[in-house]
Amino acid sequence: MMIRIRSRDGLERVTIDNPHATISQLKSQIESQLRVPVQSQTLSANQNLLLAKTPDDWSRFTDMANPHTPISSLNLTHGSMLYLAYEGERTIAGPAVQPAGSFGRKMTMDDLIAKQMRVTRQENPHCELVSFDRDAANAFQHYVNETLAFAVKRGGFMYGTVSPEGKVEVDFIYEPPQQGTEENLLLLRDPDEEKLVDAIAIGLGMRKVGFIFTQTISQDKKDYTMSTAEVLQAAELHSEGDLKEWVTAIVKLEVNEDGAADVHFEAFQMSDMCVRLFKEGWFETDVKDEIDPKLSKMKKDVVVGVKDTREVDNDFFLVVVKIADHQGPLSSSFPIENRIISVSMNALKDHFNRTKSLSFVKRISDFHLLLLLAKFLDINADVPALAECVLTQSAVPEGYKLLIESMASAS
Repeated sequence: MMIRIRSRDGLERVTIDNPHATISQLKSQIESQLRVPVQSQTLSANQNLLLAKTPDDWSRFTDMANPHTPISSLNLTHGSMLYLAYEGERTIAGPAVQPAGSFGRKMTMDDLIAKQMRVTRQENPHCELVSFDRDAANAFQHYVNETLAFAVKRGGFMYGTVSPEGKVEVDFIYEPPQQGTEENLLLLRDPDEEKLVDAIAIGLGMRKVGFIFTQTISQDKKDYTMSTAEVLQAAELHSEGDLKEWVTAIVKLEVNEDGAADVHFEAFQMSDMCVRLFKEGWFETDVKDEIDPKLSKMKKDVVVGVKDTREVDNDFFLVVVKIADHQGPLSSSFPIENRIISVSMNALKDHFNRTKSLSFVKRISDFHLLLLLAKFLDINADVPALAECVLTQSAVPEGYKLLIESMASAS
């Protein structure tokens, strides 16, 4: 069983042979595989652990404090995410050294070429085109422009469809819990909420197709397309997405010819080489004190052009994707999750009062409304059934109508 471990060093993986292992045995494996001593470890399934500053703060995360608790009782499965805080520095095991030359096996020219990692530009994306639903794109950019004033970063996951020709259509944007600053975006992901989002998407015949984020006004003055921190985050999410057409979109303010600011969308794919380097652990991931944010630092030499280097211009990793727009099947008028003002049942009541002239299925044809409802419904039966009604625009069963109307009127 593989467990993903996120710490201040980024995302790493630990393999557990025994699915019935205890927390103590898991910590021993973390010490063995990641070189973090057991006595220094604080583990938690709560991502807020990474925001805690001191060991005293860490001690409040007690969900994995009992060393005898079996990990199976915590609903951990293959691929589950845990969060790790620790004191001190780590000692990372170095690469195994193979003798060469006169002291060992001779190196041939083929061997030398095979050991080189060549970084070149990728000319063509796997994604032929990305098209944004106008309402979904507008709801996202309007919030970061009017409410956040592009002062802090904001991000979301894009959901939609992929055609056999590689055209991606984005029909809704899910905004996870997050904390944005001028330079960084920390996604405080909620696995339970993301399961609901995925269940709704499946019922709608859609899937996760990319990541969208904003750059701030302060970044507009810097001479890069994406900073090193943004490249690392985008590469991580691209590799997690496991979709060759995965799209990374940027929303930013640009000054036009009249001196006014326009909201501007750009779309890219992280190159195959970028994703490979990330998966294989070539990137230096501690970029808090990055000297030049347009250069990614490597742990080992790579070949760019004709020279060996440990610094790669981030533009090498970006493959431009053409952008279009469309009117998708969903509306985006319902309040959106995880923003400054939380979404309550009053929003449901207001929405139903506003949309009395529409058919019932049209009134619920909004992802953000479906996500609110999903928190009170069965994820395996009710959520896909409602989403399928929206997909086919067919009559909503009377039982669901009564339930939803009673939820709206009770607020």
